[in-house]
Amino acid sequence: MYSFLPTEEQQMLIDAVRRFAESDVRPVARDMEEAAEMSADLVEKGWELGVLQASIPEDFGGFGDYSAMTGVLAAEELGWGDLATAMAVMTPNLFVLPIYLGGTEEQKAKFIPEVIEAEWRPFTGALLEYRMNFNPFELQTTAVREGDAYVLNGEKAFVPYGKGAEALVVYAALDGETQAFIVPGDAEGLSVGEEREKLMGINALPMYRVRLENVRVPLENRIGGEEGFDFKTALAHSYVGLAALAVGVARASFEYATEYAKQREAFGVKIAQKQAIAFMLAEMNTEIEASRLLAWEAAWMLDAGKEEAFKQAYLAFTGAMDMVMMVTDRGVQILGGYGYIREYPAEMWMRNGRGFATFSGMAIV
Repeated sequence: MYSFLPTEEQQMLIDAVRRFAESDVRPVARDMEEAAEMSADLVEKGWELGVLQASIPEDFGGFGDYSAMTGVLAAEELGWGDLATAMAVMTPNLFVLPIYLGGTEEQKAKFIPEVIEAEWRPFTGALLEYRMNFNPFELQTTAVREGDAYVLNGEKAFVPYGKGAEALVVYAALDGETQAFIVPGDAEGLSVGEEREKLMGINALPMYRVRLENVRVPLENRIGGEEGFDFKTALAHSYVGLAALAVGVARASFEYATEYAKQREAFGVKIAQKQAIAFMLAEMNTEIEASRLLAWEAAWMLDAGKEEAFKQAYLAFTGAMDMVMMVTDRGVQILGGYGYIREYPAEMWMRNGRGFATFSGMAIV
């Protein structure tokens, strides 16, 4: 038997992130989406909350013990504030956590402190590729060992802050197995598209295509060294992070739709009293709670080192992926015609929610 009651430290972090999401993120999220521009000051303020730093031991520049559960709790609150901002604040996670979870002690000491101990900087990760039925275990980007280096070739999609990135964790197929490599942002043969990705949602988050043409990285930059690392573990941590973000987005839509339904009158009564609306809200809330528990259980299993953690993380992600689409779509429906107007946030949450099916590897806790 286990409990999901947050520790005192976790609750303090949750409260701090919630205040940041409500007071700083929510008021500017729509404007950033419309302008397709992320506020650097806002990202820095979110970084200063220390969500990632709290999961990194002092030996590597942090001030806490690693906990996927803590990351999940914080991610939900950030996702509730705004998905693009959440992913921006969490972008350095894409670089740091694969190294922490699967790297050698030498790699952790060399690469993590420079990220953790400084202000927010564009360290990122690149997993997604342009292909139908993308499978992270069957990548088209390849790594081949040549002497004292690995040579990487391929193209990556949806790389947050790819342009100007100081370093990236790039995933590639090495002898048919997905492995990760630390690639400097100025590596010869690494090129980034001039134009940002144009997407349905999260337009404030700058994302780019990244091409690797005979990019050479030293042997010591393979995460895990010669033995490599367990990619399934890193992917599981990505799944639970995305699931938590999806719960946050869905919760935002549900809460807004609920308040609207309590205020909006039709034929002399609040629409929340209409059976069709009441049933929709009840089902929305039920699915959110179920997805949250799946994400929490998966995070607990990861922290406990359970063998079935990957399966649980995958279930949490796929469940949340469907849940957030259903909830945000109904959020638009409950607002009626207003739901389709950009002046209201419901349509933005629906567009963002639609993207989770393609966000594999874009967040990690």
